[in-house]
Amino acid sequence: MAEATMTTVNALLKEIYGPRIEDQLQSETVALKRIERTSDGVVETAGGKYVDFPLRVKRNPAIAYRAEGEQLPAAGVGGYAEVHVPLLYGYGRVRLTGQVMELAEKNYQAFASAMDQEMEGLKSDILKDSNRIVYGDGTGLMASVTADGANTVTVDNIQFLEVGQRIDLRTRSNGAAIAVNRNITAINETTKVVTYDGADVAATANEGIYREGNYAAGVKREPSGFGSIISATSVLHGLDPALEGTWKAIIRDAAGVPRALSEGLMIETMDAVRVKGSRPTAIFTGLGVRRAYFNLLSQQRRYTDTKEFAGGFQGLPFMYGTEVPVVEDVDCPPNRMYFITENNIKIYRTREWHWEDKGGGILHWVTDYDSFDGFMKCYFEFGTSKRNSHALLSDLIEG
Repeated sequence: MAEATMTTVNALLKEIYGPRIEDQLQSETVALKRIERTSDGVVETAGGKYVDFPLRVKRNPAIAYRAEGEQLPAAGVGGYAEVHVPLLYGYGRVRLTGQVMELAEKNYQAFASAMDQEMEGLKSDILKDSNRIVYGDGTGLMASVTADGANTVTVDNIQFLEVGQRIDLRTRSNGAAIAVNRNITAINETTKVVTYDGADVAATANEGIYREGNYAAGVKREPSGFGSIISATSVLHGLDPALEGTWKAIIRDAAGVPRALSEGLMIETMDAVRVKGSRPTAIFTGLGVRRAYFNLLSQQRRYTDTKEFAGGFQGLPFMYGTEVPVVEDVDCPPNRMYFITENNIKIYRTREWHWEDKGGGILHWVTDYDSFDGFMKCYFEFGTSKRNSHALLSDLIEG
């Protein structure tokens, strides 16, 4: 049997690891699995890659009733807006030392084992981060600061934080830098105290922890997740809800005051979306609110077994004329429920995550180092054609 060479290694990398990461992103995430992917409307211009699609924002007002012989009402047209949204550019990168690469020609089994470990790690990290982005606001915000300490900050939520992450501390309102490219060295899961390296900085409750480099000077570099789409105030796809009144998602909060989950609250939220002409088809929530909903059904002696819905989607049913799945997602932020009308939200992309091989191979020598780099990429953005078909129910007490 012929020995493996760099040529066969590159071919195997693309053949084996490329499809496997695509399968992971499609089949092993909760929220992403339900959102349709499409390349329709994606265009390339001198300024980059964009997605274009029209939005209907006003009804035709030329409807009236007249007596016999009277003049008809003045003609009118509906109101439309054409959006031109840039795709965001995501990357996952891996580096192998020259010593590992040398195994490709001398001991291919050892090389394959080392390569598999690296690729599995990259696959898992991209998978986890992509599902985080679904719930994000495009800035890379992973936690909000609640208190400051010596080389530490206390935060509201540590679910997206890990030791070894590269982070920025920034002001949430404008992205102003407090500290950049720091490393998380410790996390206290009980107190939610996060320790970072480098010089100490003074952080306030106005700041947050961001994934390093993904937000600066008010520019969002991540795709727009639910945190951006499901808002009544933020500009989305270039449209400002302050100027276009129909361009608002339904927000049902309690001004930060914790409240118990009830079916009445859920029905009221569904009703608010229905008034705008839509019906949510899925409700996404975290594990804590899922427990609260389970307890609510149990107290009422209601059927509480998980049910399988269309497409292999599983969740507790919520009755609103028809059964709507209430599905837990470990990456959903706490204390809230997202009511999503799935046919009105899409992932626009050129293609799925894939290896970049335009340089003649997947692995490339790192200049001045005995190392080789490879990276995967995906150009994509979330888009919604009807913002008020989605809703957020928040400030819920977890079970």
